Amino acid sequence: MTAKRGPRRGRIIPVLVACFYAGGVAGWLLHATFSTKGASPAGESAPAVRYESRPHDATATAGESRLNPRPTGDVAEVPIIGRDPFAELGRHHLQLPIEGADEDAMEGGFGERRGGGNRSHEAADILAPRHTPVRAVEGGRIAKLFFSKAGGTTIYQFDPTERFCYYYAHLDRYADGLREGQEVSAGDVIGYVGTSGNAPPNTPHLHFAIFELTDARRWWEGRPLDPYLVYRR
Repeated sequence: MTAKRGPRRGRIIPVLVACFYAGGVAGWLLHATFSTKGASPAGESAPAVRYESRPHDATATAGESRLNPRPTGDVAEVPIIGRDPFAELGRHHLQLPIEGADEDAMEGGFGERRGGGNRSHEAADILAPRHTPVRAVEGGRIAKLFFSKAGGTTIYQFDPTERFCYYYAHLDRYADGLREGQEVSAGDVIGYVGTSGNAPPNTPHLHFAIFELTDARRWWEGRPLDPYLVYRR
């Protein structure tokens, strides 16, 4: 009986060893397959950043820009047009909205902290006597005439390509006959310096902002650009 069981044991042991190694190989193959199934394809980029901007806040304090863009990390629904805006505006040869104004005086105004340091200015304040004419910085279309508690009497003007919007705020009044949808030329008088809205009553000035529109081209929505950097190019 003992002599008969010996050869059988000799056959069983190699089979068990073979099964052990086969199981290890199969496990390794399954791990490799499922660990790479969810990987991104080579070269795939991260989700695009969406810039969200809110409409003009009627409760904001004086001098506040209308814009508050913030990256959300979501896939873009209304993506910013992807060219260098400063280089593009450099080819527009913008004139200053106040004749004889000093562009160097705009330096630093964009980043000034307002509202107790909770937000940046995102615009330039150009001091001028009350009733000084405000001129269109280039040709384009009057997109919106708007009044708010913060900005007072304001104008939103699109450039000819409707990629950019120019925002003129704290006006005393509009130029006679100015209307939404009207085409204007560079240098046309569109309003007059004042202190409407939350501007200090004894400091007449023009609150001037430039922003890059989204693909949706809505007058209240875009990415603010530093006017000083635009004019210094």
